[in-house]
Amino acid sequence: MRKARRPEIRLPPLTPFDEDGGGLEPDGDYDGVSFTDLDLAGQQGRGARFLDCALDGCALDETSLTNARVIDSVLTGIRGVGTSLAGASLRDVELVDARLGGVQLHGAVLERVVIRGGKIDYLNLREARLKDVVFEGCVLAEPDFGGASLERVEFVDCALKGADFSGVRMRDVDLRRATTLEITRGVESLAGAVISPSQLFDLAPLLAAQVGLRVEG
Repeated sequence: MRKARRPEIRLPPLTPFDEDGGGLEPDGDYDGVSFTDLDLAGQQGRGARFLDCALDGCALDETSLTNARVIDSVLTGIRGVGTSLAGASLRDVELVDARLGGVQLHGAVLERVVIRGGKIDYLNLREARLKDVVFEGCVLAEPDFGGASLERVEFVDCALKGADFSGVRMRDVDLRRATTLEITRGVESLAGAVISPSQLFDLAPLLAAQVGLRVEG
């Protein structure tokens, strides 16, 4: 089992975002910018690039960041419902203590990403590609990994509730340290993952149903 490589982020001195400039812009280029306690709800940042940036305490309700690129950046305490990062690319990113609901990451690419603390409801990662990603100390409620590719992904002290792994392709995925492992669909796609003996016991009814095995006392 190969362990995930974590990002090593060293932010340079940052320039505060100029709110008077009219908010986020489609295809905007943000290099070494800090976004602190800003209301970015509903803004349009499609295709924008964030390099060496820090987002701290920002509201992202219905914010469009479709196809955005987030590189060597730290996002702390962000919150929002319906944030769209569909098709986005996140590389060397830390997401800390987020409070998000219905965030769209389908078709996204995540590489060397740590998601630490916080809670994300209805996370949509369908058809996404995750490589060297760590979910640590967070709660994922009804995450959808349908059709995604997971390589060197770890769930550390993380609660997975109602997860959908339908059609997932896994390689070196470590689920052993998940505090909760609830799978509603896709138990047949766990090939390439490692689980603990106690998790195997909990998943036994689903695995038996998958192969048509009837268990009777």
